[in-house]
Amino acid sequence: MHTIMLVEDDSALCSQIIEGLKKWGFNADSAVNFENIIDDFSKIKPQLVIMDINLPCYDGFYWCNRIREISKVPVIFLSSRDTNMDIIMAVNTGADDYIAKPFSMQILIAKIQAILRRTYDYTTADHDYIEHRALILNMGESSVIYGNSKSELTKNEMKILRLLMTNKGRIVSRESIMKLLWDDDQYVNDNTLTVNINRLRSRLSDLGLEDYIETKKGQGYIVI
Repeated sequence: MHTIMLVEDDSALCSQIIEGLKKWGFNADSAVNFENIIDDFSKIKPQLVIMDINLPCYDGFYWCNRIREISKVPVIFLSSRDTNMDIIMAVNTGADDYIAKPFSMQILIAKIQAILRRTYDYTTADHDYIEHRALILNMGESSVIYGNSKSELTKNEMKILRLLMTNKGRIVSRESIMKLLWDDDQYVNDNTLTVNINRLRSRLSDLGLEDYIETKKGQGYIVI
């Protein structure tokens, strides 16, 4: 669940947006210290910032510049100011998008979702992704990415790799893998697991990863 920080001094609008974000499943919090937005930013640790331009003390352009000094977190400007110069200023200060007030909450949510996907896909420690030694396992797509190459995995290959990667540095027994895949390993031919492991190794080898999965004779498999 991503955390969104809202920088908006209109308290009624702020409450409305925060409520809308939470209904869509986001963690949402608002800035309270308009003299030092960076202080709130450091406390909230958001994955995205929604920023008004007209703010007390300093404007949104100033705070976007300050955020860019310490973070690449995406910023969306949400403002009643919609001249070309305002939009140019927003882009020049490092904003990722600009929405003029009045606005549609559905459009705001759609833009937030698009920016979050674009920013954090394959880079976060989200539950849908695991990364180890530059190999990224995308469990949502059942695929692996290494460098500029991508390979689709079968359901069993994905389960095996996920188990090994989440237990990196520890030996995982063949029995544990078989129980994960087939619930009751006594009805499965031992060679079936070997076939799945070999196919997974072949896919990783095609990506340029040799010996990613090591065999520990008489014990099981390990990813180091």
